[in-house]
Amino acid sequence: MNLSGTFNAFRLLREPSICLPHHTIPTFEHLSLPLGADFARRAGQSKPSIKAVVLDKDNCFAIPHTNEIYPPYKAKFEELRKAYPGRRLLIVSNTAGTLSDPGNREAEELEKNTGVHVLRHAVKKPGCHQEVLDYFRKNPEAQVTSPAEIAVVGDRLLTDMMLANMMGSYGVYVRDGVTSERSIFSSMELRLSAFLQKRGVVAPHPVSDFE
Repeated sequence: MNLSGTFNAFRLLREPSICLPHHTIPTFEHLSLPLGADFARRAGQSKPSIKAVVLDKDNCFAIPHTNEIYPPYKAKFEELRKAYPGRRLLIVSNTAGTLSDPGNREAEELEKNTGVHVLRHAVKKPGCHQEVLDYFRKNPEAQVTSPAEIAVVGDRLLTDMMLANMMGSYGVYVRDGVTSERSIFSSMELRLSAFLQKRGVVAPHPVSDFE
């Protein structure tokens, strides 16, 4: 059970914008690299400098409950790795690398199959925002000096996009995911997003300084 997701969902009563993305794409295949131009067009401002990417796993670039890249997305995944090499690309999953992954076996398998580091985190998304920021603070080779230089890519509004906004970063919402089936929660998220956007609510502006 994701206690972090349940607890942080109540924040929507005070901050409904915290679940909204800065950009939406149909699938992972539609990710435009390097990131930044889409954020600028949406906000009508200068193009931000995105130096690192936090990437969700399940239903984003992998079939849920698997630890390998969905075959049709392998070319795009390699393009992403080249655009954000080394510590500049980080997988943050709510399965691999969490307390639900005894011995980090899934995380190690995922790293072997993708060549990308998987964050080991005690709190599930979106509550692991400080753990993600600490990772980039402790890895200067990622060249991240501000949360606004990070983009989170994922298929869930109440975990991935909330994580992005709690970090003070940009969020890219993968609307359709790998599988066509939607959970009840995913369908509810879409309806909530449409409701908020019709009322002119937009995602918070990223922040320029680490807390």
